[in-house]
Amino acid sequence: MQCRAIKPFLLLCFILLISCSEQSQQFSPLSDNATILAFGDSLTFGKGASRSQSYPSVLQSLSHLRVINAGISGEVSADGLKRLPALLSKHLPELVIICHGGNDILRRHNTQQTKANIIKMIALAKSHNAQVMLLAVPRPSLLLTPAEFYAEIAETTKTIFDQETMPGVLADRRLKSDSIHPNSAGYAAIAEHIFRKLKERGALKSDT
Repeated sequence: MQCRAIKPFLLLCFILLISCSEQSQQFSPLSDNATILAFGDSLTFGKGASRSQSYPSVLQSLSHLRVINAGISGEVSADGLKRLPALLSKHLPELVIICHGGNDILRRHNTQQTKANIIKMIALAKSHNAQVMLLAVPRPSLLLTPAEFYAEIAETTKTIFDQETMPGVLADRRLKSDSIHPNSAGYAAIAEHIFRKLKERGALKSDT
């Protein structure tokens, strides 16, 4: 095996190991009147579709729970970290879905700082007694593989994360409104994937 092929191979092994470990994690069931905070940038806001077609709006319809769309287009993780505490105090969510870091990647921000910012977001959410689900965002490339630091964050924080949904949707041209954002069908697919994962991991009742 050539030296330059070793690093990608080791990264793949690491992601597979994290995935196996993460699959054993479960959420505590959400209460019937739970609030879910969907926190992130344009992928959460729903750029490329109407507000009512964003993934938080569709997830609210599927789960019959209150889902707050706390996405801001163009936001980087450092600004998101500053914004999160007030949202946690205001809405008191039982679950926070974090989808952040995409703009950091596009703007070539320091990866370690982005990683640290998201780790702090998770810690803040957990300090407010919220469970956390982390959505991985892909790096711009032909294969659209998830940025490796998401798996590292999930392992460090023992957080359930989803590394398939966003890359899968953004790899399908039929589900995109432009080069980096889904369309209404794409956001619906994201919501359905999240909804299914929440049921599989025990956050939602199987008959929801």
